[in-house]
Amino acid sequence: MKPMSSSFPSMKPDVTLSLTIPSSNPSHSFKPEERSVKLIQLLLTCANHVTSGNIHRADTCLRRISQLASVTGDSMQRLAVRFAVALANRIIRRWPGVYKALNHSEPISPNLGWAREAHSMFSKSFPYMTCSYVVLTQTLSKAMSWDRVIHIIDMGSGDPQLWAQLLTKLCHGPMGPPEVKITCVSINKKLLDDLGIILMKEAKSLDMIFQYNPLNVTLMDLTKDMLDIRPGEALAFVSILNLHVLLADDDHVDMHFKVNGDKDPTNENKKISEFLSMLRSMSPKLVLLIEQESDHNLTSLVDGFVEGLHYYSAVFDSIDTIFNIGEISGEDRVRLEDVVGKEILNIVACEGLERVERHERIARWAVRLSRARFKPVNLWLGAMEEAQQVIEGCGPVGYKVVTHRPGLMICWHDRPIYSISAWII
Repeated sequence: MKPMSSSFPSMKPDVTLSLTIPSSNPSHSFKPEERSVKLIQLLLTCANHVTSGNIHRADTCLRRISQLASVTGDSMQRLAVRFAVALANRIIRRWPGVYKALNHSEPISPNLGWAREAHSMFSKSFPYMTCSYVVLTQTLSKAMSWDRVIHIIDMGSGDPQLWAQLLTKLCHGPMGPPEVKITCVSINKKLLDDLGIILMKEAKSLDMIFQYNPLNVTLMDLTKDMLDIRPGEALAFVSILNLHVLLADDDHVDMHFKVNGDKDPTNENKKISEFLSMLRSMSPKLVLLIEQESDHNLTSLVDGFVEGLHYYSAVFDSIDTIFNIGEISGEDRVRLEDVVGKEILNIVACEGLERVERHERIARWAVRLSRARFKPVNLWLGAMEEAQQVIEGCGPVGYKVVTHRPGLMICWHDRPIYSISAWII
């Protein structure tokens, strides 16, 4: 098993600089609850010092955090490591030469194979994605049960588990197997190639007329012409934890981390507005959206930091729970936390166009979609009931499904983690 302390390949330089865990750890003098409160206080204080440009005091906070946090500790200790790494990254980015030198050995592009494997494991280990897929497949199959030519556009997930389930659902519809085309947009060419092989094989076994259209581009670069929309197709767009990347804007704060706290995050963003207008111009029958239910698209570092602590503490707690009941191994837990750790790093350390993890709550997405003249539609009741059954099958561990117009929330206890919504023109 790979040791947990080596689970930060993209963060090595900063961990070495700021987060070396001393052999004599003062954390033992605290009770777990006291230690968690102290870590939260130190993290928030550090974020305030980073915002004000007081790097010496921020460094002092990071040293104190390193004495209490641990990559092998409880969920709050592990979460504190991730947020401290992100704050250290943000500090070092003040000196681009130093930052680039420290990260010189790191690959320019992310390890797409690792990312795909990790996200696949994330979707299989957590009821969050299992529930989401149930809702998506049921809603799509019901909405298109009488259509004979169907075109689904996957805006970035590329998960064969989802689309193989949908093909099976559509095949057993009231009109028999329809003709189906799936377009998948991804920068990961291997993911696209592998997905095509799996779906072509699945369609053949179902005796279904099937076409696969892989697009090796980013959502930013996607155009209407690439999608090859043909007359008579019943069209649906599906975005799973991807549409928020279009909210990345050139709003880079200055090198002293001054921010404009008056900026409204729902103000018009040219790219997302143009993208949603492009979707509407193609007259889709349905647009399905899954997003992280949290406000990480804020201009104030401290506000976003507080929101992030609340959100990711719930995520880490849910990871800890499935680990403690034996649903995942220690190595799997590290890999799951690597996935969300990279989100934390981007949210806290980056600004401007580099900050792509700009999650927004469903209320803000409703504003954006309404401006683009989309209307919310109720999710199929049967899909929600089936999602509830998935949750109940996990046992009494804290997962919940809650209806919340214009969609539903998948929660950890009372904290919404993901939102699912459906939209029509």
